[in-house]
Amino acid sequence: MLSSMRKIASQQLKIALIAPPWFPVPPTGYGGIELVVSILAEGLCRRGHDVTLFASGDSVTQARLVSVFDTATFNKLKENVHLENIQSLAAYERAGEFDIIHDHDGYGSRLLGALTSRLLAKPVIATMHGPAEPYSLGFYQSLASDLLFVAISEYQRSSFSGIDFLATIPNAIKINDYPFSENADDYLLFVGRMSEEKGARQAVSVANKLGKKLVMIGKCSEANEIKYFNEYVKPILGNNTEYLGEVDLATKLELYRNAECLLFPIQWPEPFGLVMIESMACGTPVVAIRNGSVPEIVHHGRTGFIVEDEEGMVEAVKNIEGIERLECRKRVVEEYNEEVFIDRHELAYENALTLNGQRKAGLSAHRL
Repeated sequence: MLSSMRKIASQQLKIALIAPPWFPVPPTGYGGIELVVSILAEGLCRRGHDVTLFASGDSVTQARLVSVFDTATFNKLKENVHLENIQSLAAYERAGEFDIIHDHDGYGSRLLGALTSRLLAKPVIATMHGPAEPYSLGFYQSLASDLLFVAISEYQRSSFSGIDFLATIPNAIKINDYPFSENADDYLLFVGRMSEEKGARQAVSVANKLGKKLVMIGKCSEANEIKYFNEYVKPILGNNTEYLGEVDLATKLELYRNAECLLFPIQWPEPFGLVMIESMACGTPVVAIRNGSVPEIVHHGRTGFIVEDEEGMVEAVKNIEGIERLECRKRVVEEYNEEVFIDRHELAYENALTLNGQRKAGLSAHRL
């Protein structure tokens, strides 16, 4: 636990946070990165830091909001993938105003950050929210001498070979927003996009084999998601499955709180599955396929079960009553609450400033 960690709040920092422009901060629906950025911005403001958030104009924050776009731009993503660079440039043009620039945006923004760090000797931190793909790994390795990288899981960190990370800071939630229940209704829950990566088809199959009710919520608005749903999910839906699409936060929390367990049949090595800690915060255990960060988040036999395949999920659900729901809640309170999250970031910022001072001293000595 980091609750007793020495804070650096006595040193008020001027911090720029760069969010992607695709969804508002916090998101009204889909948008995991935007949710995490919102928690960070509000927490840093509470600690007395001077925070400027670069995000879409429909964002809501206690920080100073700077917007290039009046509204979120996800509907323009396909026609112009460079919108994120335009927004990030607005932050980097003002780099001299900040002690720390913390970038949560995409690939192009990372390059802008590296140039800023090199030219202005300004510490730029980049949180990695995605996987280490072959086409991106070399790009990040080329920036490693200029940017300070933060991972969101140890699995993700280990997959970025050749990069020295400043810290590993898992995602977090505002624990008090998640209602706990010691009791559950008789249904399984799936939360995620309609995609093969998230395992929507596998979740339906597990419920069908068990003859149990399944409630599904998640995004299905893009062409590839609609195609996947129509081809692989819809044909196997039975009367036992209810697909609600995207729902508001209150509905999602109520579904988490009352579910018997969350099915997390993840089909790719996801760096961090936010829905797992959301579920456990409400006391709902997780049945997950072993992949990516799953073994770091779920304590097998205590907060859920980690299995190897769909058949393993079926057997795990049969034994889910052996999991104490209070243990699930405790796990999130100890490791994934917002105060621990802010503690970890303050320590990372302190270390970044120290490293940056050492780098500038080294540059000065070299010039002499």
